[in-house]
Amino acid sequence: MEARIHIIVGHYGSGKTEFSINYALRLKETFEKVYLVDLDIVNPYFRTNDIKARLEDMGLSVIASPYASSNVDVPALPAEVNRVFADPNAAVVFDVGGDDDGAIALGRYKQFFDKEQVEMLFVINVFRPMTATAEQIQEMVFDIETVSRQKVTALVNSSNLAGLTTASEVVKGQSIVDEAVALTGLPCRYITATKEVAAALPAEFEKRLFIIRRFMSTGF
Repeated sequence: MEARIHIIVGHYGSGKTEFSINYALRLKETFEKVYLVDLDIVNPYFRTNDIKARLEDMGLSVIASPYASSNVDVPALPAEVNRVFADPNAAVVFDVGGDDDGAIALGRYKQFFDKEQVEMLFVINVFRPMTATAEQIQEMVFDIETVSRQKVTALVNSSNLAGLTTASEVVKGQSIVDEAVALTGLPCRYITATKEVAAALPAEFEKRLFIIRRFMSTGF
């Protein structure tokens, strides 16, 4: 049975929010209702709330901080988050930003997570600081798990140079992610790429390919 609770974590600039949006839309193919919950309290200026109306037109229910897309930098969590746990037939994607600092927000909901099957995916961009090597990735996984009190279940290779990304960057990123797989014992669940970049990737990537459609103004 597929988990209905999905937590997406990752360092700033990893492509985490873009992946979260696309992941939520994929879940919409299986679940009648999907919540996309923006828990990014570290980077409040690059938020799913900016395109909330567009995403809701596509069938997602978006929950974001009341301070999102404003000039107020307050780590406030939306009270509506609690309602997603009361709807057992809906899927939920939590977009949690800012590596281990952002993951602190998850601790508030531990009592609910403990009652569910939870998937926590760690999104990696090897071209960003703090996740450039397998050792750094391993360290960040440990830090995120410690402060969130949740276990990362799989890795996602989201290595990109924004609009300059080619297949070469994705392949290079995968070589480092493969080293992190060996260090952490965690599987690499997905390799993300736009449709154009994916067409040039090696055939062995196909089973794990996750095609990204751009929604945010930067990234990929």
